[in-house]
Amino acid sequence: MSGVVIHVPRGSGGAGGAGPHGDPVTLRLGPGESARFGRGSARSPVELRLDDPAVSRLAGEIRVTDDHWQLTNHSTTHSYLVENPEGAGEYLRVPPRRAGAPIPFEFSRVVLPTRGDATVSFQVFAPDHVYLDPEAMGVPWGNATVTAYSLNETATYFLVLVALCEPRLRDQSRVAVPTTPQIVDRLGGHPACAGLTARAVSSHIDYLADEKLRLGAPDSHEPGRADRRNGKREEIVGLALRFGLVREEHLALLPPQTQAGGRERQAAR
Repeated sequence: MSGVVIHVPRGSGGAGGAGPHGDPVTLRLGPGESARFGRGSARSPVELRLDDPAVSRLAGEIRVTDDHWQLTNHSTTHSYLVENPEGAGEYLRVPPRRAGAPIPFEFSRVVLPTRGDATVSFQVFAPDHVYLDPEAMGVPWGNATVTAYSLNETATYFLVLVALCEPRLRDQSRVAVPTTPQIVDRLGGHPACAGLTARAVSSHIDYLADEKLRLGAPDSHEPGRADRRNGKREEIVGLALRFGLVREEHLALLPPQTQAGGRERQAAR
């Protein structure tokens, strides 16, 4: 089982941001590991610093199990929300002093109350969800076969994957893999992606590469792979198309193409 990826975007940690200088922070936890979050202090160190005066010095803790993660709320007065950004408003409320609340969402946003206008939040990508082989249903658990790549076709990360693969699915040629800004533009017309940012797309790409498809780091010495991010996108597209994880019928999930986009693709051919 894979662990979780926690991402605190720039500016989501309150006035001081996520890192020491307001930089985004990404933390990976394996099964059995945990991370504390809050304002932090010399007596209460935390792995995820949320620099907002309304956030407790030790606000809570995330603990990873084999197939999900748990949230502990150390606050004595405030509840925390765990939102499913891909679940049409679905959320969980974790009350004060609640220990080890299991979180079932594959992608979550943890939101803490604050007195300011900006929310204090961070994102959690859950352990890889396991799906049984439908042909093996009814047989003993020990004999069941699980899928090699468990992808949720209703999730935003799958839309990002389809958008990455779209040029090669349509042209059947070795065209360049879309850049992150191009993915943002391509998905901008989708109802679920109205607020999608370049940083969020990068997080989805990292999640696909590291957790869903379990790719190794691109070889920076290989010709044409000098840019590590571009190399990662190339690896993702190559694997997804080789194993048929993304097919032509999945293109219907994308918003309609604009005429300008069509002219750009024709010019690139």
